[in-house]
Amino acid sequence: MACEQCFESIFRQKIGRCQRCMVQLTVLSLLAWPIWWHYFADQPKTVESIALLFFAMSFSLLLALHLFVWCYRTFYLNIRR
Repeated sequence: MACEQCFESIFRQKIGRCQRCMVQLTVLSLLAWPIWWHYFADQPKTVESIALLFFAMSFSLLLALHLFVWCYRTFYLNIRR
């Protein structure tokens, strides 16, 4: 990574570039949401339901952030060059 942005922090080095992270987050999201829906959708106020919902949301939001930054870097920054 030779750009100036990559030397700022480890977070900026990987967000939107780490394909392994994006694949893992996709798999975890695809597993967590159906499990929550099947087992805990009818009892959303239990501790297990809230914990799984928190993790599923975290996986999905981090994946969305990865995809947003990837799109920004791929399309917007390439147009500006």
